[in-house]
Amino acid sequence: MSATDCEQRGTGWGILEDLPGDPMIWVLIFSELAVFGLFLGAFIVTHAIHPAMFASGQASLDSGLAGLNTIVLVTSGWAAARGTAAARTGSKRASRRWLLSAMALGGLFIALKLVEYAGEIGRGIGLETSTFFTLYFLLTGFHFLHVGLGIMILAVVCRRAEPAGVETGTAFWHMVDLVWIVMFPILYLVW
Repeated sequence: MSATDCEQRGTGWGILEDLPGDPMIWVLIFSELAVFGLFLGAFIVTHAIHPAMFASGQASLDSGLAGLNTIVLVTSGWAAARGTAAARTGSKRASRRWLLSAMALGGLFIALKLVEYAGEIGRGIGLETSTFFTLYFLLTGFHFLHVGLGIMILAVVCRRAEPAGVETGTAFWHMVDLVWIVMFPILYLVW
């Protein structure tokens, strides 16, 4: 698309204009996906170099709790999507209820992750235990921070429950879901 085409469409954002929500959230989402991709790439390459260490580390993780957390986070994404649908129809009250549900489930994800971290730390596992755990804690900790940020973004857009704002907040929330859906099998199940 040429600069003239972008100018004629309005904001000059090109293809980003076709995505739901504010185009700047997509700049943030794409940059965050790149960072997560680099982290996951480092994890995969390091696993190839040290397969026994990674198998041992992975075996000590609580995949059941992480699986439950996956269900919680995916369900929160569904609730956020319902909130977006309600906002588009003008039902601010329903949109707020769905967004509050998404935020509550995000809070449950954080609580369950803290329980998982406490179990690992209680067994003497930390950042310096092995390269596996250094990468595991960096990846999951970075994601944990994004869940918290996502809850804050949803809280901000929930106040007004305007379609554009809700779409913007939900787009970020779905990025958080997507990253976990990719991370979960790589960290807990595969290999």
